[in-house]
Amino acid sequence: MNAPEPYYVQGSPLGIRFNALIGKLARFGMSLAGTAELSVRGRTSGRMQRIPVNPYTQDGSQYLVSARGHSQWVRNMRAAGGGELRLGRKVQAFTVTELTDPAEQAVVLRGYLKKWGWEVNRFFDGVTVNSSESELQAAAPDHPVFRITLTP
Repeated sequence: MNAPEPYYVQGSPLGIRFNALIGKLARFGMSLAGTAELSVRGRTSGRMQRIPVNPYTQDGSQYLVSARGHSQWVRNMRAAGGGELRLGRKVQAFTVTELTDPAEQAVVLRGYLKKWGWEVNRFFDGVTVNSSESELQAAAPDHPVFRITLTP
């Protein structure tokens, strides 16, 4: 029996265009509600891939959460082990550690949904900032979380 495909919500054509616009704005230094442009090396092409993301800071640590699930940037991040965040001329290189403990992920997901839920709730199948701890932990495997460590 085949293993189920990892959770992933592909963007619509309009959503893809909108994300390209948000990424371009971040590249020129204009952030919408804290967005930045992520650059991560493609695992097969070797070229830098760019996508807008919503970095989230909690208790002094910075995180990237994939609301859409196991997307291409997530797979590239796992292979590359880091990337760059850009907002205008400010470029921050970083490495990542993927959180694998659902309880640890749930804490970050709750804070992320509190800040970004207005934008990403539709990708969480009814799980919101007000969901129980067990509901957040059940959703955690579908929404990879990476802790960012900035590199000098």
